[in-house]
Amino acid sequence: MDATDGPRAAASSLTAPPLAQAAPAPGTPRLGVAVLAAALGGWTMDLGFPDLGWWPFTILGTALVLWSLRGRSVGGSLLVGAVAGFVYYGVLIEWLTVYLGVVPWLALTLAQVFFVALGAIPIALAWRWMPVAFPGVAGRLLLLPIVLAGLWTAREGISNVWPWGGFAWGRLAISHSEGPLAHWVTWIGMSGLSFLLALLAAVLAAVAIERSTTVVSRAVLVSGLAATLLVWPAFPTMTSGSVRVGAVQGNSETGLFAQYEPGDILQDHLDATLPLYELDEPLDVVVWPENGSDLDPLRSDYAAAALDSVSARLDAPVVVGTITAVGDETFNSMLLWQGGEGAVDQYDKIHPVPFAEYLPEREFFYPLAPDLFDLVPRDYSIGKRDTVLELDGVIAGVAICYDIVDDDLLARMIDERANVLFAPTNNADFGPTDQSVQQLAIARLRAIESGRSVVQASTVGASAIIAPDGSTIDDLPLFTPGVMVQEVPLSDVITPAHALGRTLEWFVCLLAAAALLLAGIGARSDRRALRSDGRPGAAA
Repeated sequence: MDATDGPRAAASSLTAPPLAQAAPAPGTPRLGVAVLAAALGGWTMDLGFPDLGWWPFTILGTALVLWSLRGRSVGGSLLVGAVAGFVYYGVLIEWLTVYLGVVPWLALTLAQVFFVALGAIPIALAWRWMPVAFPGVAGRLLLLPIVLAGLWTAREGISNVWPWGGFAWGRLAISHSEGPLAHWVTWIGMSGLSFLLALLAAVLAAVAIERSTTVVSRAVLVSGLAATLLVWPAFPTMTSGSVRVGAVQGNSETGLFAQYEPGDILQDHLDATLPLYELDEPLDVVVWPENGSDLDPLRSDYAAAALDSVSARLDAPVVVGTITAVGDETFNSMLLWQGGEGAVDQYDKIHPVPFAEYLPEREFFYPLAPDLFDLVPRDYSIGKRDTVLELDGVIAGVAICYDIVDDDLLARMIDERANVLFAPTNNADFGPTDQSVQQLAIARLRAIESGRSVVQASTVGASAIIAPDGSTIDDLPLFTPGVMVQEVPLSDVITPAHALGRTLEWFVCLLAAAALLLAGIGARSDRRALRSDGRPGAAA
């Protein structure tokens, strides 16, 4: 770059009016092109998620979405962000339409569109302000991508937890459960991995528009960053013994609209458990899925006797999912059932799904769609017990279905000394869609993040046993009754991700916000100085 290019470029940027009225920067796509690019980017992002799992496409799609926000006004960024968010989430969660129809899918998609569209505004601001405040190559190709990735992570972080516990299903990290950077989740957690993937995408977007640096230099930057992330070592996996687990998939009709007689679901899992009786070696525990018994053994003598029989014959406790009640409260629970003793421990789901397992603000929402919300006739209460079941010498953390997306719950399990994780689930409402394998991808990342094995037992699949390094120890085909019997490694390791908690997430988000704020203040001061004396160098 010529020595005079910097002042000229800075002077040109300093004369730019505020974001809402600013003329597009040179090379900025027209709004129509940006909208099309955002739609293509949203669709491409989904290709990295299971079932396809083409993880590079998520990075490329994110880069395309970020590029489409360059030079946008407030209104333009809202539009571009809304289009990207609608296509991305609309395709990602199309499984919600299988039995429930278009309305729930549209409502959840639009809720995420709200966050993506609002999150697009600071990203557009960063594109405009950061090159002015930090005009050098390092500012354009390093600091700007860091800020863009931090802002993306901040938007993810907010929508992950708010409102009503948030919706953390579409995090960039989930696309990478079997990618070459998945080991980073052990070091920096799910949000940290999302940040790294967003950073790669932002660097790609920045180098694509860079004209003052040679192609070779830009290629070295991209390849150097990618190589550094690839060669970074995995956190060592350390185990401390094992537990012999028999996990059962009953292939039972457990969906919302399933037609069954009381006891049918229990019987399906009793039948699926039969192969365990033929084993030569004893089991330490049997794991049934969420809703594995439609009869609560705490209230049904028949269900209690059936579980007593299973536990006695296998000489092992049974972890079984059922619906329990205490007074006026109803819980989605996992019981640790010991033959002759009954439920010796219990976990109640801490993160029930809003608008599915309970209706928040029922007085407000129910009149808006009574026919739809009649499908949520009862509100499951939020569990107040600890997150672990204590076996004989083994402490198992339990995440029922949607619990698996909750970062805080995973941290609680480790704090409560879990050395293996059970993830019982019921995926029957989503048919042969990508939902179950997307959930398994989350469970796989949780195994790597925590350094602990995960046993995911589903009513219909995907069921699998995952090692602490994310590899598959065993799995079952979808919609097929079966059992998995394995020696499952135990671990007491504290990974860096757990030690850091949300510290890194807060750091990158606050760093991005602070850099954007300083850049905005600097750009505004420069414009004022320019208006006062007409000299581009006055602000310096």
